[in-house]
Amino acid sequence: MVREFAFAVACAVGTMSLATAAAAREVVPFQAGLSPGTIVIRTAERRLYYVRGDGTAVRYPVAVGKPGKQWFGEARIDGKYVRPAWAPPAEVKRDNPRLPHVIPGGAPNNPMGARALTLDLDGYAIHGTNRPGSIGTYASYGCIRMFNEDIVDLYERVSVGTRVVVTP
Repeated sequence: MVREFAFAVACAVGTMSLATAAAAREVVPFQAGLSPGTIVIRTAERRLYYVRGDGTAVRYPVAVGKPGKQWFGEARIDGKYVRPAWAPPAEVKRDNPRLPHVIPGGAPNNPMGARALTLDLDGYAIHGTNRPGSIGTYASYGCIRMFNEDIVDLYERVSVGTRVVVTP
């Protein structure tokens, strides 16, 4: 009986986590004079907006770069990947020398998560995560992290060439 209860609680908690992630994604009013399909990341808000073109945007919670690791400006999506492998950049490897040279896609310790949208700027990406608790924080070396459910949703909405604007 105790084991069945523990399993039920674990299932309920897992379901709540998925519901929370999906509930966090919402359509909001958005007037910024940007073309439909543009991605806007507001670093201080720790939010990503996908501009829909009808005066609204889909708003997603994200994790952004730690202080000193953030970047601002414009980029374009130059690649779309499903369950990508990850090779730690030199700076990450210096800070964490025990990391392997490559972590295979889909591995539980792979920080890229379910999808990745690479940017044409300094090796940055918008990607899922294996650390959903980091969403809403200043956590990365400059990449933008999303709940896996949200990066899958965004991945389906965008294409290579999509404009990305990152503001303070």
